[in-house]
Amino acid sequence: MRTKTKDSKTGSYSSFIVFTFICIIFLAPFFFMLVTSFKPGQEMLSKGLTLKINFDAMTLNNYKIIFFEDNRYLTWYKNSLIITALYTVLSLFFSSLVGYGLAVYNFKGKNLLFFIVLLVMMVPLEILLLPLYRLMITLNLMDTYLGVVLPFAVSPFAIFFFRQYIIGLPKELIEAARVDGCGEFRIFFKIIAPLMKPAFGAMTILQAMTSWNAFVWPLVVLRSAKKLTLPIGLMSLLTPYGNSYDMIMPGAVMSVIPIAILFLLNQRAFIEGLTAGGIKQ
Repeated sequence: MRTKTKDSKTGSYSSFIVFTFICIIFLAPFFFMLVTSFKPGQEMLSKGLTLKINFDAMTLNNYKIIFFEDNRYLTWYKNSLIITALYTVLSLFFSSLVGYGLAVYNFKGKNLLFFIVLLVMMVPLEILLLPLYRLMITLNLMDTYLGVVLPFAVSPFAIFFFRQYIIGLPKELIEAARVDGCGEFRIFFKIIAPLMKPAFGAMTILQAMTSWNAFVWPLVVLRSAKKLTLPIGLMSLLTPYGNSYDMIMPGAVMSVIPIAILFLLNQRAFIEGLTAGGIKQ
């Protein structure tokens, strides 16, 4: 018994050391970004990239620039927040409904439709750029938020994820609801949706990250400077004539905050029971 206890403690210590080392590796770039955001751009250009903290040279002027002096950053930030919120809500709503239909109903062509969903997941974005670009021109959606959001509002990956999740839910609840006279939409929103909280929590984070970090498609659709998203705006600060590190580094730090907050808010969704709220309906 003592040998097993010692082995378990040794394994715990080893796991702790390994995971601590992995965390340090992943957090090092963020630490560097945070430290650099308080340095003047000229110092970073003269001394290069370093993790050395020089408290005498650290200043809040970079953050004053992006919040009070240069209004472009707040505009980019607002655009990214609107597009991300719109994309995430639409993607969760429509993708969950499609996943529910593929998981619950039996109809002709169901397997073919699911195969098409899997096939679309494998298609690179670059192949779709030209036809989607022409479609946005036809629909007069160029340089609009909807032009960025609508082509990808129904995510094949989200459909697949929700379908697989709903398949694992007890079908007896659906049958009992139908016997009681519930309509299909009421069954979904009152019974299935509460059971899918962990799935909604996971996909909220993934879909929001996808939209927040999107670069290629927004770059194609958006034309005016006032409609640019945060990734495009920060990239525009890197030019052959000079790089505005005074805005890039603090801007990059601030860009991490919404996703971090979203992750913290959705942590509970991962640990809630699958029947939380479902039996009470």
